[in-house]
Amino acid sequence: MNDQSTAPRLELYVRSLLPDGASERQEAVIDQLDRLDREDEIEGYNVVVWGKQVAPESAAANTEEGRYVLNRVAEFKQWALSNNVSLESFYQTTTVESEVTDGAYDAMVLPVMGLAEYNEGELIHVAPCTEGDVVHTIMDRLERIEDGEPPALDQRAADVSVV
Repeated sequence: MNDQSTAPRLELYVRSLLPDGASERQEAVIDQLDRLDREDEIEGYNVVVWGKQVAPESAAANTEEGRYVLNRVAEFKQWALSNNVSLESFYQTTTVESEVTDGAYDAMVLPVMGLAEYNEGELIHVAPCTEGDVVHTIMDRLERIEDGEPPALDQRAADVSVV
């Protein structure tokens, strides 16, 4: 069992339409999540399917699903800000040209996969993220959970606080 007082609960966000090779990576992550769940290293997990992008000002963003995605991404970005890490290379904003309206709109491109880790209802880690030049991947985080280790960011804080 995980060394933490309670095992984390994980949310895996996956894109519905995948670029080549991504489905194999998604399957590997889900297999790892299944194993961690069977071994009681995690409290459980959900898989949430999202699209390639979401336009915050669109009608779709005002649906229950659209608000859910936008709220989660906002939560992830707040976590990143609080932990001095970046999600910018994984949640990029792009301008989309609309053939229907002959105009353009901004949309947030969602990553092929994203992992959110919660402990007792509190968001404690998001992957992938970058800390300086270091990329913390989803598989890195799952391996750390399997080894009973806190998120690398927690480890950094623990290293700094040791007197």
